[in-house]
Amino acid sequence: MAAPAKPLAVTLGEPAGIGPDITIAAWLRRRELDLPAFYLRGDEGLIAGRAKALGADIEIASVSPGETETAFADALPVVATGKHATAEPGKPDASSAPAALASIREAVADVRAGQASALVTNPIAKSVLYRAGFRHPGHTEFLAELAEADGRVPQPVMMLWSPRLAVVPVTIHVSLRDALTLLTSDLIVSTVRIVATELRSRFGIAQPRIAVSGLNPHAGEDGSLGHEEQTVIAPALKVLRNDGIDARGPLPADTMFHEAARSLYDCAVCMYHDQALIPIKTVAFDDAVNVTLGLPFIRTSPDHGTAFDIAGTGKANPASLIAALKLASRMAAANS
Repeated sequence: MAAPAKPLAVTLGEPAGIGPDITIAAWLRRRELDLPAFYLRGDEGLIAGRAKALGADIEIASVSPGETETAFADALPVVATGKHATAEPGKPDASSAPAALASIREAVADVRAGQASALVTNPIAKSVLYRAGFRHPGHTEFLAELAEADGRVPQPVMMLWSPRLAVVPVTIHVSLRDALTLLTSDLIVSTVRIVATELRSRFGIAQPRIAVSGLNPHAGEDGSLGHEEQTVIAPALKVLRNDGIDARGPLPADTMFHEAARSLYDCAVCMYHDQALIPIKTVAFDDAVNVTLGLPFIRTSPDHGTAFDIAGTGKANPASLIAALKLASRMAAANS
């Protein structure tokens, strides 16, 4: 598939984490892996310091988004945000939170203005941001607010994608107790509709097959282990099937993820966070990609955290970021 016309915008992530490390590592492998052109929205000084700590001999080019293509072959392009990050590797500092948030805001603005084809976000540390006044449950919900248009905030849907498995949790960054309260037929319907639409438009799957899990052990055992399958999930599936969506279930979550079962569907929609994320992080820990559906722009992200314990050591694996860059490029090309 052809590369998109515009570069990818990559965010800084948590300055004390491995975001800078894996961005540098990905750029160093740009030719070997034929990576799409990208620029980092962030602090040039921080990146230069991290490269030195890693012993990475790289050039850094301070550019505008439009200059990325020219610079990318010989230097890591950085588009400044004007917010400086002082946190050292592995030592999170709330004073650097404004730099992380500015990177996200300005990269989103670049994509929405057509200066970048897609957004690729490095991992953030929510605990650090909370201490600086951040009020969102996570990255996904913050991006939804940044995507607000005409007073309407879109419903963000978090997909974890790999070549072997794609999963979506209906409820996302909430406690399990709250997830049970939030789970409704309407939420299941709206989530699966978004999944089906974007599997067609951005992944090129003409007739998506969507497996929908139950909530309770063994999908409730006909009501003996819980009634939500009958009262919440089954009514949602009826609506979806009437829409012409191939939605199958409710299926027992403990038998949905072995190899033979995975071959029968394109995406598994699960009822809560860990029900979806434990399987994919077991099957594809190094190369799974976090994709936010339901937004007016493409967003991908590595499927891992900030890894403070190895930041600045050279031990961080860039595989998930590389997969996120490739998937963002593929989705952008399909959407152009």
